Amino acid sequence: MAALENDSPLVQVLSTSGLVEPSEAAAEFMPYLDRLTEDDLRRFYRDMVVVRRFDKEAANLQRQGQLALWVPSHGQEAAQVGSAYATRPQDHVFPSYREHVVGMIRGLDLVDILRMLRGVTLGGWTPEEHGNFHLYTLVLASQTLHATGYAMGMQLDGTTATGNPETDEAVIVYYGDGASSQGDANEALVFAASYQTPQVFFLQNNHWAISVPVTRQSRTPLYLRAGGFGMPGTQVDGNDVLASYAVTAKHLDDARAGKGPALIEAMTYRVGAHTTADDPTKYRDPEELAAWVAKDPIVRFRAYLQGLGVEQDFLDSVDEEAEDHAADVRRRALEIRSPERSVIFDNVYAEPHPLIQEQKAWLDRYEASFEGGDA
Repeated sequence: MAALENDSPLVQVLSTSGLVEPSEAAAEFMPYLDRLTEDDLRRFYRDMVVVRRFDKEAANLQRQGQLALWVPSHGQEAAQVGSAYATRPQDHVFPSYREHVVGMIRGLDLVDILRMLRGVTLGGWTPEEHGNFHLYTLVLASQTLHATGYAMGMQLDGTTATGNPETDEAVIVYYGDGASSQGDANEALVFAASYQTPQVFFLQNNHWAISVPVTRQSRTPLYLRAGGFGMPGTQVDGNDVLASYAVTAKHLDDARAGKGPALIEAMTYRVGAHTTADDPTKYRDPEELAAWVAKDPIVRFRAYLQGLGVEQDFLDSVDEEAEDHAADVRRRALEIRSPERSVIFDNVYAEPHPLIQEQKAWLDRYEASFEGGDA
């Protein structure tokens, strides 16, 4: 796999020490950084720090029996924050199950993710009420097909490639190196290329599909697969939030303008476990982990901001905000209650249906049969 070096095809803006040292491959993307203000840069940093602290708190809640499962995103914050800020309000975002900060940026209350993983909702949230951030998909790669179909719908509806970048729509879909081996992902790429959909495939290569290393899944860098489907592919340093933003902004602009789909491979690393049901110490080399921890995206970007002269008070205030946010998440998570069992029947049909009413009545009678009996 390609190394994180400036002589590689990898798009990189910041060095691991936080210096602006663009790789040769970054040249065409650098103009997109001119769109960013200092306030944008501060938001990038704030969101990465806040979601990492949230991630830790959510893992603690799972260990304490408050969640059925937790899916960590530690280490992948820059890829997600940079790409999310490259979207526009009218765009549609199809996540997998690890894009917590993307949801937050699009307006999702992170506690809704906890509700979903606690099993008290029927999906999590309504996308149109949360910045077109669609539902988490635990079935690997199925969201790539959903996203491609939605992008085809945009074309049929005439909501993209009209020449107005303020209203033209596009789709971005997130998936991982493991999901790239699924048939659904490849079928989505076929249809996206065939129909030239307004779409970006954002592949987060965190190097591990649970316990299977990416080197076993592919003998070549994953971004090269794009060429086989007839679309551009770009490999970006996913631990560099500026590079992630610039590359995604360029490809999303192209998608909205009718230039078809693109694939981005963001090179990052899953620092934690695949989920809280996983123990990565059983299969991962600690030296590999240490090497990637040294490339931490938050540490890198903090060094960059300090080089710009951002005051320490701001950095300290972000840490304080992250702690306050985590405390609020914990408080509200502990207040989550199971819904009435009737909700499982409420949205099966748009209108009342006799079969559903019969089943609901049967369940009520069945549950009532246990009341008052001996334990």
